[in-house]
Amino acid sequence: MKITQLSLFLENKPGQLLRICRLLAEAQLNLITLCLADTQQFGILRLILRDWQKAKEILEAHGLVATTTEVVAIEVDDRPGGMARILEILAQHQINIEYLYAFTFKRGDKAVVVFRFDRPDDAIAALQQSGQNVLGPVELYGETS
Repeated sequence: MKITQLSLFLENKPGQLLRICRLLAEAQLNLITLCLADTQQFGILRLILRDWQKAKEILEAHGLVATTTEVVAIEVDDRPGGMARILEILAQHQINIEYLYAFTFKRGDKAVVVFRFDRPDDAIAALQQSGQNVLGPVELYGETS
């Protein structure tokens, strides 16, 4: 089964992702997953939402260009070799992967999202000062040492 994904080009500067997330939040549209890849000049934001048609309309009404792409979501065994098994199947059929990204995993009723920041220490301090729970390796990986 194919899933519709929205893609947007964003100028690579602070506040661009926030603008989109606020627009979607104001419309009560919940993100299922997202991925942001960047270059020096722009980023490509890929979004999956249940009501992608409404999201596309709202984003375009605010001057953004949103394109649609069909993607496929696959369950992968969460164990060593789980991803390799999927890749073996695709390779056997000579199917090329253009790109991929993983869904976030759940922690109770919270999703965990991993970010890369240009100033990680400043980001951590700002998030913690705002009362956000920033996870370390113990929480994220279940490490005890």
